[in-house]
Amino acid sequence: MKLFHSIHAATRGIRYVFSHEQNFRIQLSIGFLVFWAGVFFRLSRNEIIVILWLILFILVLELVNSAVEKFMDIVKPRLSMHVEITKDIMAGVVFLASCGAALIGIIIFFPHVIEFFVSP
Repeated sequence: MKLFHSIHAATRGIRYVFSHEQNFRIQLSIGFLVFWAGVFFRLSRNEIIVILWLILFILVLELVNSAVEKFMDIVKPRLSMHVEITKDIMAGVVFLASCGAALIGIIIFFPHVIEFFVSP
């Protein structure tokens, strides 16, 4: 019974972030498109695994970012300068990871895209 309660709480948290955080919806949409692009370009199994890990990594970071922001909103009146810096740092974490994931994605996809357009 505890397991079902934990799963319910986890899905409730994901649904909350999905419905309240535009960035999460954008990242999920991009992740979906990137995955299907990988299928379309017939990436290798290992390349698909890397792409899926990167998508999951970004989504998890966005969930953590959202949780930290919600918590920071509770302490905001007392520590407003520190709250702003913490939120900026968390946004920077997600941004940096997203840029890294995009770069890795380019490295993975580039040869496949070139081959697709060059092959007769």
